[in-house]
Amino acid sequence: MIQSKGYAAQSAETDLAPWDFERREAGTHDVLIDILYCGVCHSDLHAIKNDWFPGIFPMVPGHEIVGRVREVGAHVKKFKAGELVGVSVMVDACLECENCRNNQEQFCPTGVQTYNSLGKDGLPTYGGYSNNIVVREEFVLNVSEKLPLAGVAPLLCAGITTYSPLRNWKVGKGHKLAVVGLGGLGHMAVKFGVAFGAEVTILSTSESKREDARSLGAHHFVVTKEPAQLDAVKSSFDFILDTVSAPHDINLYLSLLKTNGVYICVGAPAEPYVIPPFGIIAGNKVVAGSGVGGLAQVQEMLDYCAENNIVSDVEIIDIKNIHTAFERMLKGDVRYRFVIDMATIG
Repeated sequence: MIQSKGYAAQSAETDLAPWDFERREAGTHDVLIDILYCGVCHSDLHAIKNDWFPGIFPMVPGHEIVGRVREVGAHVKKFKAGELVGVSVMVDACLECENCRNNQEQFCPTGVQTYNSLGKDGLPTYGGYSNNIVVREEFVLNVSEKLPLAGVAPLLCAGITTYSPLRNWKVGKGHKLAVVGLGGLGHMAVKFGVAFGAEVTILSTSESKREDARSLGAHHFVVTKEPAQLDAVKSSFDFILDTVSAPHDINLYLSLLKTNGVYICVGAPAEPYVIPPFGIIAGNKVVAGSGVGGLAQVQEMLDYCAENNIVSDVEIIDIKNIHTAFERMLKGDVRYRFVIDMATIG
């Protein structure tokens, strides 16, 4: 077994704390990775607090992982020791079902999540708030040496979560795109939307983010608490990408869509949405959801970012400050993603 150091929650009622544990040895098709950086995703906090469903404890969160290959199994073809790599939200799947054959491994019925999941061996998976990880070759991604590595880490979740729906709905030149929320997901949605040629508007409850939105490339900014600003954009957007994870009423945003407009949910509040039927019947509006992309699309996104110099805006933290980071994240006090320097794990 491989000795590992991490930060784990022992139950939904306890905080993250240092925890020594063991990972399986790297098999013939596995890659052993020394983790350098791991992004802090809002879903990490949801998971350790059982906000969505009962978790598997002890739980080591983290699925925005970048690092260097330390060792590869005898049959590994794609990677060698010393290369930069990434790991996203999955570490295994059957690779044979309809979803897997369609490059949508993220929806495989027997897929294995990077943490808070059971592996094919029946043992819990532990995530990136740790110094190393063992991953099946197919679920390891190539990372370019061109970009700052800390800024690449959040691309493995925040990046692909926003890239995927924009690509799948073919958002681009000639489209008006609104992004709800300017946080870890929202700032990536702005960067991709602008890069793809769309006219991008930020919808925010806070006037204080107007200048940030402009610096990220957004063309317009609307404070949703101001009735006059909302009235000016009624029935005006082709797409609305909602990145907010806090409970909120989406009917306000549906009213901002054009006829045949599409509202896309990528945030995941703990409380359900309530949508009156005529909120979508009037105007043939579509309410869609989007998870992360499959392996091929994640690699496509990483390659696109390397070619176009796109990374997340990050604040690098010591892992001992993770609870302060969680508190600030809940307040929206981060520009725009916390990333743990795993060298600080000791």
